Amino acid sequence: MAFRLKVFKHAEDRLPVACILALSALDFILYFTVSNPYVLGCYFFAMIIPKSQICAWNHHHQHAPTFLQSSLNRLLEFFYALHTGVTTNLWVLHHNYGHHQHYLDQSKDQSRWQRKDGSTMGELEYSLNVAATSYWRGYQVGKDFPAERHTFVLFSAITFLMLAFLIWYKPIPALFLFVLPMPMGLFMTAWATFEHHSGLSTDNPYEASFNNLNKWYNLFTGNLGYHTAHHHNGGLHWSKLPRLHERLADKIPDRLIRRTWV
Repeated sequence: MAFRLKVFKHAEDRLPVACILALSALDFILYFTVSNPYVLGCYFFAMIIPKSQICAWNHHHQHAPTFLQSSLNRLLEFFYALHTGVTTNLWVLHHNYGHHQHYLDQSKDQSRWQRKDGSTMGELEYSLNVAATSYWRGYQVGKDFPAERHTFVLFSAITFLMLAFLIWYKPIPALFLFVLPMPMGLFMTAWATFEHHSGLSTDNPYEASFNNLNKWYNLFTGNLGYHTAHHHNGGLHWSKLPRLHERLADKIPDRLIRRTWV
């Protein structure tokens, strides 16, 4: 009997991870072969929307790690960081231990959409606020989770040291292929989350999230539209969220259901 090494925890992750790593390979091929800033600039702008979808998959990974081997997870997180600006364990701290625990309390939520006076932030204000404070807020949450914070600090340092080497070796390609996409990815991540909870001030977890049931939206974001289900069980693999949503559907008001791709 042939020996088969199991690498993925869930077979459903194979295709999205292959697509994401293919984009990483394309980035590095361009890094070593193209120096024209106009070509690289066009590529950067053309990839903003495609790469913004990677943010959702990085989010899923930090809730439920993709691989059985931690070394493979750390390696995947390096490529995720170059695409999204989110390093190892940043979302574990900021999102899993922060936002998921406090999203019903805007005075504590790490992804708070409410100003101190109780009014709702605009999309741009919220996106810039969450993106600009994400590393600091994640680090602060880590005070209660020292092991996760240590991993976050260590692998963030490794990621930025490797980024510094890429900049030193080929500064122009590194700028367009890695440096600019990182803050852009972090901003796009924050922007995408604005619609998840904004304006929903409630203590009822079934009325605290908007849900998007559009099949294309969920195809490209890994079922992130089933957001009430995701908050009901944050560690549940993305492939199982539609089934959980079906069980919770009668508790979710119709006003919180959307069906638009955008």
